[in-house]
Amino acid sequence: MGNVYKRPQVIRDLINLATYIASNNMDVSDKFLAAAEETFKQLAKTPKMGRVREFDNHNLADIRQQAIKGFRNYLVFYQTRDTDVEILRVLHGRRDIDAIFDEDLGEEN
Repeated sequence: MGNVYKRPQVIRDLINLATYIASNNMDVSDKFLAAAEETFKQLAKTPKMGRVREFDNHNLADIRQQAIKGFRNYLVFYQTRDTDVEILRVLHGRRDIDAIFDEDLGEEN
């Protein structure tokens, strides 16, 4: 089993999503965070379980996505490196995923 690495933005994503969910239901927010961590662990065991996401930007090749168990509208975006998994973002599926990743690329350059 490989290691899981989270980019700093992932922590911000989780805090923002959990805060939003908590505004409606604190218990569900806690379950969301636990389910996200469980999904990360599952990805470490089975890194290829998520499907490859097709982006318009060719610099975003080999990014996979996997829904958080029990929260199918929330998606984990990640890349695999040998046996390790790098979590890139956790986002609601209705957001403009392509635009968010394009913006992220702009910040790295």
